[in-house]
Amino acid sequence: MARRINRNRGRYSRRETPGSEYRTNDNIRVPEIRLVGDNFDEISKIAGKEVESGTVIKTRIAASWANKLELDLVEISPKGKPPVCKIIDLKKFLYERKKREKELKAKQVKVVIKEIRFGPNTDDHDFEFKLKHAKSFLEDGAKVKAYVQFKGRSIVFKDRGRTLLKRFVAELAELSVTDYPPKMEDRRMHVTLSPKKSAKSK
Repeated sequence: MARRINRNRGRYSRRETPGSEYRTNDNIRVPEIRLVGDNFDEISKIAGKEVESGTVIKTRIAASWANKLELDLVEISPKGKPPVCKIIDLKKFLYERKKREKELKAKQVKVVIKEIRFGPNTDDHDFEFKLKHAKSFLEDGAKVKAYVQFKGRSIVFKDRGRTLLKRFVAELAELSVTDYPPKMEDRRMHVTLSPKKSAKSK
């Protein structure tokens, strides 16, 4: 029994085409395209001759092959000379692309930075209190940015601030790595620590 051909294939308007960022079928106006893909066994059977990936062919011929296969001719690289197209199921192509984008997004790790503020005259009690919070942040996988804020005449105590931050880094050495040594910007001296890979699992 002969397979019914979908006569509506290739008749989308640009507005009606799912995923309208791609030109498809009759909307591909150039006279020739470069055909690529991984289904050339099927395409060759429809064409009645061997067709290889990368073949430059008349657009109308490629569109007719797509129609016979009940697939779509999709322009995937419009800037190519000539434009690059595939004969594929457009809906399936868009679904798989969306799925890949979702998987890539899920793999992206959101970097959280927690700030710890000190003064140049921070006492031991306050230091230990803030150190405890910093440990918790690192164990949760967050970065920690510690800084000493110098107000007014306290700017003369930059050495105290540097000593305090070095002590802070040393206390957290088992849980973190230092992104850069304490450095001064305007009236603030700061350092950033990143959690070690093993820190979160402790």
